[in-house]
Amino acid sequence: MRFTIIFLFLLIVHLSCDTGVPVFDGQKAYNNLLEQCAFGPRNPGSKGHSAAKKYIVDMVQELADTVLLQNFSFDIYGEKNSYNGTNIIARYNVSSPTQVLIGAHWDTRPWADKDADKSNNRKPIIGANDGASGVAVLLELARLLKLSPASIGINLVFFDAEDSGVSGNNESYCKGSIYFSKNLPIVGIKEGIILDMVGDRELSLPIERNSLSFNRKLVRKLWDRAKVLKLSAFKGVVGSAIYDDHVPLYQYAGIPAIDIIDIRYPNSFANYWHTMDDIPQNCSAQSLEQVGMLMVDYIYNRKFYGP
Repeated sequence: MRFTIIFLFLLIVHLSCDTGVPVFDGQKAYNNLLEQCAFGPRNPGSKGHSAAKKYIVDMVQELADTVLLQNFSFDIYGEKNSYNGTNIIARYNVSSPTQVLIGAHWDTRPWADKDADKSNNRKPIIGANDGASGVAVLLELARLLKLSPASIGINLVFFDAEDSGVSGNNESYCKGSIYFSKNLPIVGIKEGIILDMVGDRELSLPIERNSLSFNRKLVRKLWDRAKVLKLSAFKGVVGSAIYDDHVPLYQYAGIPAIDIIDIRYPNSFANYWHTMDDIPQNCSAQSLEQVGMLMVDYIYNRKFYGP
């Protein structure tokens, strides 16, 4: 009788855990972040930029069903030279009638223009949070999608040339997503999610205001699911409107995209954004895991999000 009870208990535990939904590993994602930062600054034209491109391409070519490289050239405001950029697109289940996009930018800021030390203002940043964090989550998702195929089409898009803009000129930013949106290499994308600055140790994710306008339904579903999943970083309040890669997707391609972003890095009393303090020590595996868990829920628990 005792062994029967033990067997039934173990069977129940096994069945309750066997949901078909893979587990997002925050430490693996954090290791992805560290590997990117080891290349140094990844601003366009730098050695780190070239190394990071090879790193991402090599990884997704091993993991994705199909990989597309979308090359383009662009100018940086105030500079004479033209730069080469590459959007990297890792596709899964390309034949599915439902295609969604999850994206992040892989370049970093060429200048630490928000650093309190003025001698740093023309130095490139490491970009652990602003650049590497979103990519780190996408690469862990890529690994999971290889192991556990999704029922819908997933397009992981690594946008280049997001962070070389100047204040007051929105379209000097997001060059990669602007090019992507005006020259769509994928048709029929239902909706999009951008991950930006999601590694902050003090992660706080209010609802970005533009996202609420572009795709209110998806925003509500994601933040409601975050509450169910007890992901405390997701705050049910509406924050500022941000010009990020989701804006060109909506404006030029008609893709109802949203932005998951923590713009107050690390908090309201200090700033690491666009400074030399945007380093791995100010990010955490736990923060990446919260965002990754919600993306896994979005990919695999489709009953909560629609077909």
